[in-house]
Amino acid sequence: MERESDANRLSGFIFFLLVIGGLVFGAIKVQAWLQDEQQLPVQRIIFSGERKVLEDAQMEASIRASQKGSFFALDVNEVHLLLEDMPWVYRASVRKRWPSSLHIYLIEQVPVASWNDDLLLNTQGEVFDGGKMSAGLPKLFGPGGSEKTALAGFNAMQSLLSETGLSIDELFLSERFAWRVKLNNGIKLNIGRQQFIDRLQSFIDIFPLLKAQNKAINYIDLRYDIGLAVGWQKNDEKVQEITDNND
Repeated sequence: MERESDANRLSGFIFFLLVIGGLVFGAIKVQAWLQDEQQLPVQRIIFSGERKVLEDAQMEASIRASQKGSFFALDVNEVHLLLEDMPWVYRASVRKRWPSSLHIYLIEQVPVASWNDDLLLNTQGEVFDGGKMSAGLPKLFGPGGSEKTALAGFNAMQSLLSETGLSIDELFLSERFAWRVKLNNGIKLNIGRQQFIDRLQSFIDIFPLLKAQNKAINYIDLRYDIGLAVGWQKNDEKVQEITDNND
């Protein structure tokens, strides 16, 4: 009886091992099948969201080059990082959809100005490398780290100028955070550091009087508590109204 019992236990143990082995083998085969791109490929990559610069074909090629496995093996986090590393992608959302498609929603960068002649600024005052896409954009210049300050100042001054028909072509923010701008009519304004909005308003108030003189203005220095200094173009009379306490 003992020998028969031992034999039964041995056969049961062998059967158990065979079952476990079969399950392990089956799991390995299933995993390999799930990972096999030929068996379960990502058939469609669908992009949505407004896009003016981004090209779907180039993005799809980059995704497929980095994700060579099947639908199940595709890592949406890696795809998300890949897309948001692209200069013109501001935000990306990536989702798998059964049985074989990848859905991607994109928010493209919206450039509002060039920065120091080599980068672009988006609406949040963040820089990105947009290549040679700055045509027609205002030019902003300033020290590193001052991008948000420069854009905020630009927006405030541009808003103030909006009803005059004037706009800012170039804005310069110095290391000491003093403001200078060049307007679309070529006039350069030296505004200084303090009360730059009030000083710009002073220019707006007096500009019709200066314009009525029919003389070409080169620059206007607004860095005074009272009055301003006007520099006329060459061959024109130079007129100045100056007080103390300029900065």
